[in-house]
Formats: sequence, C-alpha cells, structure tokens
Amino acid sequence: MKAQLSPAEVMRRLEKHYGPLSPRTHRDPLSELILTVLSQNTSDANSGRAYKRLWETFGSWETLAQAQPQEIAEAIKLGGLAQVKAPRIKAILNRIEEERGSFDLSFLERMPMDEARRWLLDLPGVGPKTAACVLLFSLDMPALPVDTHVYRVARRLGLLGDKVSAEKAHEILEAIVAPKEVYHFHIYLIAHGRRLCAAQRPRCPACPLLDGCPTGQTLTAKVI
Repeated sequence: MKAQLSPAEVMRRLEKHYGPLSPRTHRDPLSELILTVLSQNTSDANSGRAYKRLWETFGSWETLAQAQPQEIAEAIKLGGLAQVKAPRIKAILNRIEEERGSFDLSFLERMPMDEARRWLLDLPGVGPKTAACVLLFSLDMPALPVDTHVYRVARRLGLLGDKVSAEKAHEILEAIVAPKEVYHFHIYLIAHGRRLCAAQRPRCPACPLLDGCPTGQTLTAKVI
C-alpha cells in the first residue's frame, strides 16, 4: 500500500481540520522521562495525577530514588500498572544517579540527537517512544514519538508498510517528516487517531484525508 499524501499534506489538512495547536509546554528532561513512563497504557489525565502524587509523596528525586518499589507503586497506583512502572522508575533513577552523580539531565541538550537518544535508550525500560518523547517535548529535538495512534494512522495512510514494526516506524517517519514539522505531525496524528481514525469503526466519511487514504478508500468502498 503506497501513500497518496505526503506528510506535509497530511499535516496541512489536519491542521485545517482541527485548528491551531495550543502553545507548547516544556518540562525538564527527567520530569518528562518519568511522566512518559507513567503515561504508558493509561490516559494523560491518569498519568498526570500519578506524577503529581509522586511529588506529593516523595518531594524530590533523591527521596524517590531511595524509596522501595512498593512505596512508589502505592503512590502511582491510580495511573495503572503500578507494579510494573514502580520498579522501572526506581531503576531509571538509580542508573542516572550512578552514572551522573545527580539527577540533572540538562547535559543531553548539548548532545547531537542520535547520541542523546542512545544515552536514553541505555536506561532500564526506556524504549524508542519514551526516548523520543524526552527529546521532542523537553529538548526540542526533532524526534518523532510513535504511539498507538501515530502508528495506526501512518499505516492506514500508507506512510508505513504493513509489516513495519512500531520501533522501526520511528526511524522511517523521522526520515520523511521535515524536522520543523515533527512536533505538529505527532500531535495532529494523535488527535486524528483519537477523534476520527479510531482502531475500531474509523469514521472515514468524515475524514479530511479520505481521498488520499488507501485504507479509507478500501473501507468506504466495502460499505458502498
């Protein structure tokens, strides 16, 4: 299945459909990293509440790093998968403190993006999506996080082949999306995946990309 719309045209149409984005907010790299871990397999609202609860409970990275996994799990239980995320958070903080002697990750902004990505990927439990979130949202680097919505929409549009893995998708999409458009492309594909291009029963007739979407054209043809 070959893409009929370029990434730039996809973004142009989605921007027209959904409107301009709100101003970006930035967190320090470690805050973004831990929040991204908490966001896995849950809603933004739940991960935000879990992150707030972490700070209310422990108050500092130092105290959090010294806590037992079960104590961390209790603090973040409202975010889901606490028994998985708690030991991961502790392992990440312990590794950072061991390697850097502090919890300051500002040194990453002085690295080339690929080098900073490799450093993040070397942390326990950090995969391509989590690393890309830190690079994009905290450090303004053109890394493109591929979550379930971005992956689904990009595949349906033919920007990714059917057999491309989610991990490989990061590399492919970053190569075809202009660096200055990465943030907007990421946000708009998430919005589209949530509102119209759902996993089940996508609303193809209402889609502004339908005339250039191979999947949408196939689905609507079946309906007719």
